[in-house]
Amino acid sequence: MRRSETTETQTDTPVKKFRTESDRKLRRSYIERQHENVDSLINCVMKNIGFHHGKPIAAFTIYKCLLHWKSFEAERTSVFDRLIHMIGSAIENQDDSDLMAYWLSNTSALLFLLQQSLKSGGSNDATPVRKPPNPTSLFGRMTMGFRSSPSSANLPTPSEVVRKVEAKYPALLFKLQLTTYMEKIYGILRDNLKKELESFILLCIQSIIESFNTILCTMKENFVPPVLVQKIFSQTFSYINVQLFNSLLLRRDCYPFSNGEYVKAGLAELELRCCQERRSMLAHLGMSSSTLDRQR
Repeated sequence: MRRSETTETQTDTPVKKFRTESDRKLRRSYIERQHENVDSLINCVMKNIGFHHGKPIAAFTIYKCLLHWKSFEAERTSVFDRLIHMIGSAIENQDDSDLMAYWLSNTSALLFLLQQSLKSGGSNDATPVRKPPNPTSLFGRMTMGFRSSPSSANLPTPSEVVRKVEAKYPALLFKLQLTTYMEKIYGILRDNLKKELESFILLCIQSIIESFNTILCTMKENFVPPVLVQKIFSQTFSYINVQLFNSLLLRRDCYPFSNGEYVKAGLAELELRCCQERRSMLAHLGMSSSTLDRQR
């Protein structure tokens, strides 16, 4: 009897060791495959892979991969840190407005998808009521604009691509970090335009139009959401107003009536060109002016 027990004990122990070692190998293999998958994704989206029907391919590729890998539901994962690091590296050349516009389009699109998809854990309701973004923040105003007219944001309606998931802490942190980067890129693109205009403002109002046309075409080509385009231009106009007013106060040669008429004529021409571009953009998007005004 003792011999039998000894024999069973001796045969059981190697089996347990084998299973443990097998589990370790399987887990190691799974982790290695995950790293390879993330490497492939980053190598793909870190390049400018363009747009499809006005939608940024990189943003939708990242979102679909994260859904497929169930990264949003993971308690621990390195994929979000690697994506944030990739975006930070991609926008190091801040003087490249085309690059900034490309990543502004992608980060804003990805944020929109996350906003519609992620819900905090701890709720049994299949469609919980989420606290809306603060409308006074840039992302809050952008999201409200997207909701009022998804087509104007070059984005699909949520039901086309979005799946609701219970988001864990890494996913929610990723959303916050992505928001920060989107606002940073927005600020860089706006400041690049201000920097380019600074020397022109003191010379002649008409010189500004070429800069406006260039940056507008750049943002159109990269399908930057109109709500962000409008905000950049409105803030830039405020900047121009301040600079012009200060110039008029500090330069005595601007005091004569004839110089005031010259500035007025230049501003009128600039306003006319901006209105024409605005109508052209609205016609291209199939929107009315009242629709775009509600997104401000």
